[in-house]
Amino acid sequence: MTNQIIINTDIEKSKISKHIYGHFAEHLGRGIYEGIWVGEDSTIPNTNGIRSDVLKALKNINVPVLRWPGGCFADEYHWKDGIGPRESRKKMVNTHWGGVVENNHFGTHEFMMLCELLGCEPYICGNVGSGTVQEMSEWVEYMTFDGESPMANLRKGNGREEPWKLKYFGVGNENWGCGGNMRPEYYADLYRRYQTYVRNYTDNRIYKIAGGANVDDYNWTEVLMKNAHWLMDGISLHYYTIPGDFWKGKGSSLNFTDNEWFITLKKALFMDELIRRHGTIMDKYDPEKRIGLIIDEWGTWFDPEPGTNPGFLYQQNTIRDALVAAIHFNIFHEHSDRVHMTNIAQTINVLQAMILTEGEKMILTPTYHVFEMFKVNQDASLLAVECNLENYQLEDDVLPKVSVSSSKDGEGKVYVNLANLDHTSPTELSIELRGISLEETTITGRILTANTTNAHNTFEQPNNVKPTVFASFTVANNQLSVKLPPMSVVVLSLE
Repeated sequence: MTNQIIINTDIEKSKISKHIYGHFAEHLGRGIYEGIWVGEDSTIPNTNGIRSDVLKALKNINVPVLRWPGGCFADEYHWKDGIGPRESRKKMVNTHWGGVVENNHFGTHEFMMLCELLGCEPYICGNVGSGTVQEMSEWVEYMTFDGESPMANLRKGNGREEPWKLKYFGVGNENWGCGGNMRPEYYADLYRRYQTYVRNYTDNRIYKIAGGANVDDYNWTEVLMKNAHWLMDGISLHYYTIPGDFWKGKGSSLNFTDNEWFITLKKALFMDELIRRHGTIMDKYDPEKRIGLIIDEWGTWFDPEPGTNPGFLYQQNTIRDALVAAIHFNIFHEHSDRVHMTNIAQTINVLQAMILTEGEKMILTPTYHVFEMFKVNQDASLLAVECNLENYQLEDDVLPKVSVSSSKDGEGKVYVNLANLDHTSPTELSIELRGISLEETTITGRILTANTTNAHNTFEQPNNVKPTVFASFTVANNQLSVKLPPMSVVVLSLE
């Protein structure tokens, strides 16, 4: 069988929002402290307390939006504990994540400074589970009101004269679970109440995100959309790729079988069905697709690395994780008419991280490299793609062998995003790009691949898995022939 792909470069569909490449940093393990924040007095080079090496690395992948402070942590977080002189801030127990003491040194001012340094949008998740309406209302006022008021004056007294711009605000997190174990009917009523007091001050306009479903809880989406769709701008969805059992053992990030490799990629592909089915429910109440599906927690979740605090969710990151990321991006691209934002869990040292740190040392993960390779798709237009692909088979189970999407940026450059899921066999593709002459086009490529399924970067060998130039393609009769190595991610650029 010939693997055929047809890309209609003159049929532009939805815009691939740059916010699909969003990130998530929770007060969890070494994600904030040691990962992002070391303090101004640290021997680790820093910019106002934020690690300089991490800042540089995140700037390089054009982080568009960052979600904070959680996660489960958000519904136990009381924002006033994280403002004012750091030495006098209240300490709290991080009950969800390891039972460690949280000193609140990284709070609202530090987070907003980080977003300003990155040039990204802040996405703040408010406390519905254990917080009050007044508390949430005053936080928004503190951050965004430009005038005379108790909260604006408090902000000014803490050193910030001008208000911040805040677009994205989540009204609670996982309120079906760690955010309060609520029924959808109860949360829908609470959402209606709380969001009323998430006000727009001066010229700041907030995009309100309702706490959506856990995986395939379609009833949650139905109830919430039916009862509150006109009061929201977005609704979230959480889904983690777990090869094992969530409670009994999720599987190892490094020591896994071929079968676990296959199952992981199959479960990553399930994201497509989730978006379609939740999207169908949303279409009933929002046929114009005004409301964004916000997938603000996604990624692989394995057992913590042996010898680490199990509550810190620290895991290594392999070429398998890179393929999971590429699969997700291609799916998000295809649904970019409904998917307005996603946030991988999480940015540093937690779950499917971009970056791992150990003291002064820092490494970039294979997942980071996929974000860097795919950043060319940010705010580009999705192109129409037709595929006829062979299957990738293991025993009696099959998957599509290749994941693909294509886009065109504002300057007319075309990008073809490819991932060969097969861990043993190369894949030959015949690609027809309608609407352009390949003989008059300059084609370049980059590839991320490895020789073993658990190839990863370490502090001793930080460049085991990194992008290189890809040139295994030819052009003849206006057809592009491409040979993808096993377990590889490729981005082709045509101009």
